[in-house]
Amino acid sequence: MPQLDFKRPNRCGDSGPTCVEVAIDVSGRRIIRNSARPETQVIFDEAEWVAFLDSIRAGQTY
Repeated sequence: MPQLDFKRPNRCGDSGPTCVEVAIDVSGRRIIRNSARPETQVIFDEAEWVAFLDSIRAGQTY
């Protein structure tokens, strides 16, 4: 499996202990993880990613 290039929000900087990180794999899926627990990842296809972002923008909480 190729190495993924995870990005984190600017607010986290390089020293944030717990940040959400996002990478895009070769098939275009988004992979998110918690920087404190990088072994646990959630994978979204394009439609799921769009729905996830739309729910955040709409203020949905879980």
